[in-house]
Amino acid sequence: MRRYRRSKYDNYIVDENNPDARYNMAYKRMKRIKGFYIHLLIYVLINGYNLTSIFNHSSINEGVFLRWETWSTLVFWGIGLAAHGLSVFGGDLFFGANWEEKKIQEFIDKDAATKWE
Repeated sequence: MRRYRRSKYDNYIVDENNPDARYNMAYKRMKRIKGFYIHLLIYVLINGYNLTSIFNHSSINEGVFLRWETWSTLVFWGIGLAAHGLSVFGGDLFFGANWEEKKIQEFIDKDAATKWE
């Protein structure tokens, strides 16, 4: 889904003189950020309720609070939430906007320095 969404936005040409196109792009980005924040809120509320409920209904001596079943939802849903956050905010985390140009220039400079002239 991420590739489709990214290619959809990359091919969308924003005309600087057209305020409607800029508004539509900003609106779509705002909706994605809002979706992430709603996902985060639900994650905190549900997992907070689960942990509080388990903590209140068990004693420390039983060891229920330290079992894997208690934390598995929190861990796996957290991985999904992190992936959602990266898809919204970290699109250029590893390969930024100017990464290709910088890498090409680095190779050109390296080749120019190693010539035998």
